Amino acid sequence: MANRPDYVQLETGDDVTSVRDRLSFLRGKRVLLIWPEDGTVLTRKLDLVLIQRDAMRRAIRLGLVTHDPQVIRHARELDISTFETIGASERGRWRRGRGKVFTNRFQRPKDEPLPDDLKEVASRIYAEEDAANRKWRLLRRAVGILIFAAIAAAIGYVVLPSATVTLVPARSRLQALTTVIVDPAVPGIDIENRVIPATTLSVQIEDTGTVETSGSQPVENATASGSVIFINKTADAVTIPAGTLVTTSAGTPIQFRTTQDAQVAGGVGLQIETPIEALQTSSGAIGNVDSGTINTVIGPLADRVDVRNVSATEGGATRTRPVIAQADVDNLLFIVRQQLQTRAYLEMQSRLTATQCIIVDTVQIGEERDDWKTFSGQIGDVTDTLSLTMRVVVDALVVDEAFAQRIALAEMSRQLQPNQAIQADSVAYELGCESGTSRDESGRITFQIGGSGIVNAIVDSSAIQQQLAGLPVNDAMAYLVTTLPLQQGFAPQISLWPEGFPSLPLLAPRITIQFQEAPA
Repeated sequence: MANRPDYVQLETGDDVTSVRDRLSFLRGKRVLLIWPEDGTVLTRKLDLVLIQRDAMRRAIRLGLVTHDPQVIRHARELDISTFETIGASERGRWRRGRGKVFTNRFQRPKDEPLPDDLKEVASRIYAEEDAANRKWRLLRRAVGILIFAAIAAAIGYVVLPSATVTLVPARSRLQALTTVIVDPAVPGIDIENRVIPATTLSVQIEDTGTVETSGSQPVENATASGSVIFINKTADAVTIPAGTLVTTSAGTPIQFRTTQDAQVAGGVGLQIETPIEALQTSSGAIGNVDSGTINTVIGPLADRVDVRNVSATEGGATRTRPVIAQADVDNLLFIVRQQLQTRAYLEMQSRLTATQCIIVDTVQIGEERDDWKTFSGQIGDVTDTLSLTMRVVVDALVVDEAFAQRIALAEMSRQLQPNQAIQADSVAYELGCESGTSRDESGRITFQIGGSGIVNAIVDSSAIQQQLAGLPVNDAMAYLVTTLPLQQGFAPQISLWPEGFPSLPLLAPRITIQFQEAPA
């Protein structure tokens, strides 16, 4: 044999059932049943017959390895191959096995009597009939056939016809806007009064802010400087010592002094240029004057020389230093508190479930302590900026919008007619607690939620079947149009089998009601 068989080792306790169970996993194979060395099994021919039948059902070719002469004899009668050893089974030819183990009618004994021989004594053999009896027998048969045909026709008339009625139930879109009340004191949702509970969510958060200081502290001003021209009004030379004072004459006088000695030559109209600087009392930006504004000499030289500034003086500046003011502290506290509430809101968002939302108006600082604030300076300190590191506990109310949606759905359901139902997968919700909240007269928080969905008419198909059974087509159509809530513009369709049948089937189950969805 080209392929090695599968081996099934039998034990002394095996029976037909256990062997058949083991063969159930070996479909379409060659199987070698190996008898135990000590003792024997399956010694009855019936055992092998049953196993052989089961093997043939599974396309299994059997072979036996046994020394039991009784088993070998039964196997030969059933045309099952037997071998003395496993090796012999691999070298020898396997028989196909006998499929039938019982005799048929062609194998009966030759001396068995024929039916005609038993005609005179057999109780089931009819006696010879005369012509009259034969006529009545044929007549009775014809009447029976006619009655059977009439019954069959009546049954066919009732049972065979079928009808398909196609309907388009009415549908529309329903919208509702509901005001929902948030009350942290209630334990659960109150659909009738449109009240939902709320929980408080708290987070501890820390942040740092910085502002530029707005306070100022004056320091020594920068003095303006420039030059003036002295003009001799005499014929003699005039000496102009350092520190000679000159001033403006328009408005508040601004005084300057010369910074070095000078001498103007004798002669009317002769002149000399001398550097000047503003006095301390005129220091700062006030000392920056335009050209031609310095025109007065103070002191004994006033009668001997005139003075003019050809160019403007410059360099004067009023100087201050930035310091921390109370307004800076207040402004920084406000900014950092806003930052902390914003960061806390974002932190709270990460802790919410898919249906929860925060009522923004309730986000507020719940705990703020002085030892949680660290300023970079105190009021009056000289600095350009002020920083604050602050830690607070921020509280907010959290609601589950699934509760609000249930209230919106209940409000929509109140608007339904008795024969209407909302299509569950079409319901959508808008607005909600994140779209804006307000407080009513009692101080409770409210927000609005809108719901919309497709409303389908409810049609009872079993009741329609009962009403349509046996009706003429026109009457059935009139019933459908006038009684049922159907979509406008979509007439019912009635299809009959056989075609041309005058009325719908008498049996309600033979009427199939199918529904089509109207366009959205």
